[in-house]
This record gives sequence, C-alpha cells and structure tokens, in this order.
Amino acid sequence: MTYVLLLAGFILLIKGADFFVDGSSSVARILRIPSVIIGLTIVAFGTSMPEASVSVTAALKGANELALSNVIGSNIFNLLVVTGVCAVIRPMAVTQSVMKKEFPFSILITVALLLMCMDQVFFGADSAVISKLNGLVLLLLFIVFLASTIRDSLKSRRESAEDDSPKTMSPLASILYILAGLAGIVLGGNLVVDSASEIARSFGLSQTFIGLTIVALGTSLPELVTSIVAAHKGENDIALGNVVGSNIFNILLILGASSALNPVLVSQDSVWDILILIASSILVYVFCLTKKTLNRVEGFIMLLAYAGFFAFITLR
Repeated sequence: MTYVLLLAGFILLIKGADFFVDGSSSVARILRIPSVIIGLTIVAFGTSMPEASVSVTAALKGANELALSNVIGSNIFNLLVVTGVCAVIRPMAVTQSVMKKEFPFSILITVALLLMCMDQVFFGADSAVISKLNGLVLLLLFIVFLASTIRDSLKSRRESAEDDSPKTMSPLASILYILAGLAGIVLGGNLVVDSASEIARSFGLSQTFIGLTIVALGTSLPELVTSIVAAHKGENDIALGNVVGSNIFNILLILGASSALNPVLVSQDSVWDILILIASSILVYVFCLTKKTLNRVEGFIMLLAYAGFFAFITLR
C-alpha cells in the first residue's frame, strides 16, 4: 500500500504542476505579462513545484535530510540525465546568454551552498547545518536573480515585439486551475514524503539515499518531460534553459525556504554529493563551451556519468 501511495503522490505532484503552470500562464497572459517572462519565471517555477512541495514538507516534518538530498539529487538528475537525453535526441545549440549569465550563476550558488555546509571545517562545529540565516541569504539571492531576469526580459521584449496572441482560459478557469494545481502539489508532496520515509525505514536505507534516487527522479519528471518535448521540436533554448533555471530555483528558492523554516542538518554524504553536483555542472558547462553545442556523444557521456553516480550512492 505504501508503494501505491508513493505512486499516487508522484501523479498528484506532476499533474498538479501541470495545472499550476497552465493556470498561471493564462493569468499572466490575461494581465498582459510578456510571454518571455512567463517562460523564464512561471514555467521554471512550475516545473520546480514538486521539489518545492517535497522539500518544504520535509522541512516542516523535521525530515531535513530528505529536503537537502532531494534538491541535490534533482539537480544532478537534471544536469546529467535531462540534458543528456535531450542531447542524444537532437544535438543542442547553446545560446550565449545562458552561457554568460545563468549557467555560471548556477555553478556559483552551488559553490556557495557547499561553503554553507562546511561548519565543521570552518568553525569546528560538531555537526553542519544550513541555518535559517543561510536560508534567508539564499532567498535574497533568488529575489536578485528574479529581478535581473525580469529586467533582461523586458529589455529583450522592447527590442523585438511579439505579434502572437496565445489563447487563454477564462479568468475563473485560470484561478480554478491554479487552486487545483496547488492542492495536488501539496497533497502529493505529503504522500511522497511520508511514503518515501516509510520505504526507507522498511529497507533500512537512509533518507539521503531515498531523496537522491526515488524522490529526486519523481520530482524531476516535469523538467524531463518539458525538456525532451522541447528538444524534439528543436527548441533547444527552452530545453537547456529549463534545466539551468530549475536548478537555480531548487537551490535558492526551495532549499532557501526549507532552511529558513527549519535548519537543515547536513551529513557528510551530502557534502560529497554537492561536490559531485559542482563537478557535473563544470562538466556540462565545458561541453557547452566546445563548439557551442551539446552533441550526442557528450549526451551519452553525461548519461554514463549519472550511471556512475547512481552506482556510487548505491554502494556507499
């Protein structure tokens, strides 16, 4: 029965995120917010809602090890699997804007996260935590990033006006979609956290392992589906931008909110996983710099790297 509840939780998370994105996008268009901002903010936020629900719910329940491992595991999965699969489907041209701003920023905040987890090294503490103050710093960085993104989007919109008028739902239907989506996300998040924790206890596995594998895979499905569809249609900017944007959201907004609610205890395994995330980010960034594309061979290398990571966390 626990596995059925876990599956039901993932379904609610994914469908809830779909409803939330559709409703929010419709409201944005009704209010005449530029579609480029919708893509950079609402869609990225919507695909990260499952991670947000799981991590914040875990923080409120005191299962903070799951909150941290979920974010790290999702980001590694996004970088190596989502981007790798997209590159295998169709070689991806990489835009200069992502390479100059968003991608380096995502690496920088991951390094900052690592430093926040080094209390034992810097201060000789008995244990490391991501404190409430650290969480507030991450949230402040998120606000700065969001403001910068909106400013750049408005500038781009002035330089190239849009002629299309996307179809919208009625205001009432849009609101109902948002409410239904949020309800599905919250309920799904509770089911996933409770079921995953129960499965971990029954098998004697740590919450870190469950968060890095089952929960990370399930909550990354929206990014995976969105990016694969975008890559198949040749919309490479959307595919890579969705991954990089979601990873930034995961660390700054989701982990920031989780630790601001309840300090997150950091295990030694999590420190190693953050180092692996930094190494994975640098690997993908270097691949993007070569010939300004991600080709199929590089995509296969990224998938093999994830297989190696999965083997590592299974055996440790």
